[in-house]
Amino acid sequence: MSELHLHLEEHMQSSDLLTDIVIGMSDGLTVPFALAAGLSGAVGEHVSLIWIAGIAEVAAGSIAMGLGGYLAGKTEIDHYKSELKKEYWELEHKREVEIQEVRDVFLRWGLTPTVAEEATKEIIKDDKRWVDFMMKFELGLEEPDPKRARRSAFNIGLSYIVGGLIPLTPYFFVSSSLDGLKISAAITLVCLYVFGFFKSKMTGINPWWGGVKVMVIGAIAAAAAFAIAKLIQA
Repeated sequence: MSELHLHLEEHMQSSDLLTDIVIGMSDGLTVPFALAAGLSGAVGEHVSLIWIAGIAEVAAGSIAMGLGGYLAGKTEIDHYKSELKKEYWELEHKREVEIQEVRDVFLRWGLTPTVAEEATKEIIKDDKRWVDFMMKFELGLEEPDPKRARRSAFNIGLSYIVGGLIPLTPYFFVSSSLDGLKISAAITLVCLYVFGFFKSKMTGINPWWGGVKVMVIGAIAAAAAFAIAKLIQA
């Protein structure tokens, strides 16, 4: 039983980690890329302005994204605690209704009325087990990892930094913003495709088409930013 619990816990943590990386990397690759493209159309040969602004954006973006992940994790924990408190209140004040809800769960599973009645009697012998059962099988809520919020903030923030540095790196090694943009676009679009490919593969979508969609979205964002900068400059 302990091995099964450990396996499920590791699986959930692995899924959470992948979700955090997807959230952080998707914005980390796209937003700084579009910012650098827009600045490339406006600053001419002042390449240093691009990577200074880019690094500032990556720093601010990673903090904002990490904070968003933390707040989402805290909200999940607070929601679970609120529903848990409500279930205990209902056990005390609406006991017969809650017993029927347990019975209904077993009946929905296809158990015969006799077996469902026996299973219900076993569940309601212990209030904690009863509440845990209702939380999971009536409300569909799993108890969140108390460390999830902090871990999510770190994972998303770090993923954003890694993703954001990819489109900015070429600007450190060139003297022309347009040269930097060409190299940045080539590297970033490839990375966006690879990222989209594996993201789609995880979610069951056609990975080839998923990679193309993510790459096209990034290209459109960067092209729009560059064009707007040129129009304003003109």
